[in-house]
Order: sequence, then structure tokens, then C-alpha cells
Amino acid sequence: MKHLATYAIGLLFGLGISLSGMANPAKVLNFFDLAGTWDPSLAFVMGGALIVAFLGFRTVLARPAPAFAPAFQLPTRRDLDARLIGGAAIFGIGWGIAGFCPGGALPALGTGRVEIFAFVAAAALGIVLARRGPALIGRRATA
Repeated sequence: MKHLATYAIGLLFGLGISLSGMANPAKVLNFFDLAGTWDPSLAFVMGGALIVAFLGFRTVLARPAPAFAPAFQLPTRRDLDARLIGGAAIFGIGWGIAGFCPGGALPALGTGRVEIFAFVAAAALGIVLARRGPALIGRRATA
């Protein structure tokens, strides 16, 4: 049942991303082009996502436990460190250059375009390096 629910949620997410235009890099790049061909429609997509997330978290966290797990796994750290800020900056720069974020790129893999596969491969490599890179160079990785 857990796998069926995961599949349904992923399918709904991918459909929403595709229908909203978030899987179209030209539309995303136009959103960031404030001085040129600015397209504000993605602000409404993001605002809608924030509303859904806010209501969803309030509803779900009111329960004693998740439906398919024994307990919630929520972050305990609340500080902003260089790693978090640097990662957010790299994410934003990459999104602005490529026109994709990972959430928009995964449904776009279905188009078969080579540049999307390259983006997803680079994102996956970045995740691996972020998790294992500090340990590989002799520092302790923190997750």
C-alpha cells in the first residue's frame, strides 16, 4: 500500500509540474527575466504550492504519526550555516541557468531530451558529492 501511495503522489506531483509549465525551461527562464520577457505565471504556481504545503503540514502534523511510518522524521536544526546558504545559492544559480529545478526536471525526462538527462545526471552527481565529498577530502560530513 505504501508503494501505491508513493506512486500516486509522485504521479500527481509530476502532472502538476507539467501542467503548470514548471517542466518547460523557457517558461521558467522567462519568469526570471524581469527586464525582458517576464512571465509572472509561475509566481502563482509557487504561491499555490505554498498554500497546499502549509495546509498539508498543518493537517498531517496534527496526527500522532504518518500513515505509513512509525514516526515523523522532521529536521531538528534551525540554524543557517554556510553549507545551507551555499547550497541554496548553487540551487538558485543552477535553476536560473538551466531553467530546471530537480522537481521540474524529473517529469521532463519523459520528453527524451538529452539536456534534461544531462541536468538530472549533474544534479545526482552534486547530491553524491555533497554527501560524500567532505568525507573524501578528510572532513566529517554532516547531514
